[in-house]
Amino acid sequence: MTETVPSIHVQSVVKRYGTLAAVAGVDLSIAKGESVALLGPNGAGKTTLVEMIEGLIPPDEGEIRIDGLSWKTQAGSIRGKLGTCLQDAKLPERLRVEEILELFCSFHGRGRERVEELLLLVELGEARRQLAGKISGGQRQRLALACAIAGEPDILVLDEPTTGVDPAARRQIWGILEGLRARGATLLMTTHFMDEAERLCDRVVLMESGRILEQGTVSELLERGGASSLDDLFLRLAGRRIVE
Repeated sequence: MTETVPSIHVQSVVKRYGTLAAVAGVDLSIAKGESVALLGPNGAGKTTLVEMIEGLIPPDEGEIRIDGLSWKTQAGSIRGKLGTCLQDAKLPERLRVEEILELFCSFHGRGRERVEELLLLVELGEARRQLAGKISGGQRQRLALACAIAGEPDILVLDEPTTGVDPAARRQIWGILEGLRARGATLLMTTHFMDEAERLCDRVVLMESGRILEQGTVSELLERGGASSLDDLFLRLAGRRIVE
């Protein structure tokens, strides 16, 4: 029986900045259609790991494969499979919402029909003619997410997608991500919010000092750690509470 190739495969990955190992030998495999959350305090190495998975920075050691493809030799093929949403997305502030979506859709050979689908999906129809620099924080995050999925990627990587938005906007973004999961997309996200990880993800990976401390489903982690919540579990494992 042929083994299914994982959507994301990280093997013995290391990233150093001077004498600091921001990521210190991480192994991680994410199956097709799986949703995984990376949790850990600021400085744990989550964003560095995500940036390597996204192809923004190269690892100093180890290898990262996306759908079996290597960033070292097959970057062009990977980019069509991967959608990314950065923690602080920089969008052209003097372009209108629909103009930005037209631009990103054009990168994937998609036209007006896809723009209209995205406006409906992220509920930005009423803001379509507004300048990106004038919309709210929640609207900006939804616009950044729409840009990330303009090409209907199989794999979506998000770095703290709901940080800095109000509760209503968080739940709107959750609904969008749940819809993508239902369509079979693979999701990898970093977050500081325990409720977000529990609601959206099949598996949680706890990081500290560039290493993976523990991973599993929420129920597995709580049972193994004898904890009542993920926050309590991380406090026991890492010796300090995740900063929210």
